[in-house]
Amino acid sequence: MWDRQIPELTRQWRVVRFDLPGHGGSPAYPAASIAELADRLVATLDVLGVERFGYAGCSIGGAIGAQLALTRPQRVTSLALISSSPRYGTADSWRQRGVVIRTNGLDPIARTSPERWFTPGFAGAQPAIVEWAVQMVRTTDPGCYIAACEAMASFDVRSSLQRIGVPTLVVAGSEDQVTPTTDARTLVAGIPDASLALVPGTSHLAPVEQPAAVTELLIRHFTAAWHDKPGTATAQTAIGAAAPEPVLGPAPPPPPTAPAAIESGLAQPEAVRGGAYEQGVKVRREVLGDAHVDRVEADTDDFTGDFQEFITRYAWGEMWSRGGLDRRTRSIITLTALVARGHQDELVLHTRAALRNGLTPTEIKEVLLHTAVYCGVPAADAAFAVAQRVIREETTPEG
Repeated sequence: MWDRQIPELTRQWRVVRFDLPGHGGSPAYPAASIAELADRLVATLDVLGVERFGYAGCSIGGAIGAQLALTRPQRVTSLALISSSPRYGTADSWRQRGVVIRTNGLDPIARTSPERWFTPGFAGAQPAIVEWAVQMVRTTDPGCYIAACEAMASFDVRSSLQRIGVPTLVVAGSEDQVTPTTDARTLVAGIPDASLALVPGTSHLAPVEQPAAVTELLIRHFTAAWHDKPGTATAQTAIGAAAPEPVLGPAPPPPPTAPAAIESGLAQPEAVRGGAYEQGVKVRREVLGDAHVDRVEADTDDFTGDFQEFITRYAWGEMWSRGGLDRRTRSIITLTALVARGHQDELVLHTRAALRNGLTPTEIKEVLLHTAVYCGVPAADAAFAVAQRVIREETTPEG
């Protein structure tokens, strides 16, 4: 990712590069959030004796950079956000990608990555780089990739941009469809001391597709930023990671104990006393998806409002938020109950939710087979038809 920038940057500064967990040479300890990834990077910099630093990151690396500037402002002297956004796509799209990976592995994502990352002209002229990109994804730990998708699903700093108080360069490729220029302009509009650099004829991985242009922009930005800040002559540059795919360099150290795997469903919030409704909205969106909850909220009126509040507060804010059972187990119980009662509309919804919560199609099949014995063959037969349709829709890779 940064190979073409490093020789020039190291002429002036010490440069630290890092891999995301399970990417490249980094151990496979999934991180549940962008905040956790930022904390791990800070822990690594502490070990290396780096106190203050400038930071450059591309895609998810940009998210980590924004998080650092918000939560560790005393450490970050300047920021470069490349192909970045205050919110990357939708939470539903990231969780859907996790479902596809659980079902089909990383190969479908790997094969389509060059289409998202490079312009057609560059991809056609640089087959070796295209193959590098494909292999980079294929060799990533699937659990860590899914965890990175979950981290991106929950990342949203749109309301906090004004608190980023360091000089910030925002770099956007004019042809980037992953983080379009509108996302870059949102960053510039929200961050008080931000400037925009548009790189023409470039897609998502601008440091790879236009290395010379990106290198020049970084050198000019960091030189100017540190020249204007007394006492930062010894500041360090930490180069960030790419989209949930690997980059080179030392990885952040694992936490004392490995965090709960995202696909296990254990990484769920605790119920908040006095805030059951707000907790319910949060959990309902995480399990059922933003699109469904948005439709429900749009259709809610005086007639249905009390019922929706009841469901949100007690089903989602209380039962689904309790400890004792993880979300995978709750999905199994819910599927069984819906089969037994013949609630096929809800079965559509909760088959999707089960996939989100980490159940594989094989596990869902086993649940439905089990219900044939205890709930009746006709009920299971109808459930199989519903689940088959949903699984095909949810696990078919895009493109």
